[in-house]
Amino acid sequence: MDSLSLEELGKLKDQIHLWARELGFTGLGISSGGLGEATSALQAWLAKGWHGEMHFMDRHTPKRCQPELLFPGVHRVISVRLNYYPETGGRKGSSLNEPEKAYIARYALGRDYHRLMRRKLQRLAERITTVAGPFRYRAFTDSAPVMEKPLAQAAGLGWIGKNTNLIHPEQGSWFFLGELYTDLPLPTDEASMDHCGSCTRCIEACPTGALDQPYQLDARRCIAYLTIEHKTAIPENLRPLIGNRIFGCDDCQLVCPHNQGAPQGDVAFKPRYELDTTSLLTLFSWTEGEFFQYTAGSAIRRLGYERWLRNLAVALGNSPSESRTLSALDAKLGTVSPMVEEHIIWAKKQLAENIDPEIRSLSV
Repeated sequence: MDSLSLEELGKLKDQIHLWARELGFTGLGISSGGLGEATSALQAWLAKGWHGEMHFMDRHTPKRCQPELLFPGVHRVISVRLNYYPETGGRKGSSLNEPEKAYIARYALGRDYHRLMRRKLQRLAERITTVAGPFRYRAFTDSAPVMEKPLAQAAGLGWIGKNTNLIHPEQGSWFFLGELYTDLPLPTDEASMDHCGSCTRCIEACPTGALDQPYQLDARRCIAYLTIEHKTAIPENLRPLIGNRIFGCDDCQLVCPHNQGAPQGDVAFKPRYELDTTSLLTLFSWTEGEFFQYTAGSAIRRLGYERWLRNLAVALGNSPSESRTLSALDAKLGTVSPMVEEHIIWAKKQLAENIDPEIRSLSV
């Protein structure tokens, strides 16, 4: 890298912001890589065991807390934001009030963002090279031990709210984050300030009480964790609270006032295969081959077929009692893993409590 003057670095920073917009990013900010109180907050959170089965969170903790250990020689972190919500505003298209339909977190309805973000970050780095010459960098999209939300807050992309999501006053929180660790000594942006104020809507909206302590998430009670990261049986006392959510949960974002006018996201993240309106029974009927066919290029695929069926069994147990639902659950018995079968039996018992007498013979 050729040495650039302070004036040249300032102009380059302005150019980087322009390139980011041209590449489709909805925000870019630059920080020194300092994490402040985020390091001690992470260590306290891990000490409580609130990360549950996410053992990757306590691996490589020093690299999370000290960017220079992950990328020696880092001077700046360029953080980017990419909106994904499929519509304008924060509530449209929600199937949460239709218990016979599946609710999938809005971020997972379209393409998996990892590859798309990495390509955009690579193009951004290539454009920087045209001005700065060869420089050292490394791109991240949730692909390494990076504390992306504290870094993004330090870069002015939003503040970490009471629901632990990064929130921007105009853009809301329906966006993905990515980073370029770089050795360029670019001017930094001003950090964002907290604007949650006295609002507690996200805390009150959480179905399982995972946000009872503001700015802290007990992942062990979080539906997003339970339906995605949790690999074993879902605790029985939490199953009725999951409702029809089969992959993730958006409740704390849906009620956030900053999301009510959030702009529409990138077209790449529009729902595929009508996953935003599909019935639980349709998804439960998928064979393993169909699951992998319809989730190709989707974040849902990492769940695997076993946990897909586990989640759907729970949601069916929370759905209206119908004979066809019981028949679908019965049809899977003896063909699935012991873990899934245990959730199917639970679902049948749940349905039996509310089922019509004339079809009670189908229940356990």
